[in-house]
Amino acid sequence: MTATTAIIRPNLKVLLSTTAVVAGLLFSVAAHAGECPIGKVKTGATPPSTAAAAGVVDDVIAAIDLSSKPGLAGNKLRMRRLVVAPGGIVPWHSHAERAANIYILDGAITEYRSTCEVPIDHKAGEVVSEFGADLAHWWRNNSDKPAVLISADLFHDASKEDHPM
Repeated sequence: MTATTAIIRPNLKVLLSTTAVVAGLLFSVAAHAGECPIGKVKTGATPPSTAAAAGVVDDVIAAIDLSSKPGLAGNKLRMRRLVVAPGGIVPWHSHAERAANIYILDGAITEYRSTCEVPIDHKAGEVVSEFGADLAHWWRNNSDKPAVLISADLFHDASKEDHPM
């Protein structure tokens, strides 16, 4: 082994070890961002809000009628773009029968979830999964910038197609 090789190998080991630690920390932070804090999860934690919808533009980007597939009669897979103005409110609603994934494309928004004792802040780049018999919530944009969300949901009741989120 030459002197140059001896110097490079330890430095490479340090670099790889440091990179692994930093990557682990970043993954840990990203994996837990925008979730209900440990110790704050509780069924029925947030009571229903009576706040009406305000400052929300909800546009359907695409929808696929899944009725021809076995067991999916009356269901659609839909994608929407929602823009929630500063101070805007998405009213209280349930996800007992409507699974959704919400991607925060731009801005930030706060979720008030029935299963969390504290508000949950979500920022651009995060995804919120919404599904469960005990999950209901409402959202408010507490920032001074519009929040842009992409929603993909499995939707059944045609009478509620204009329902925000």
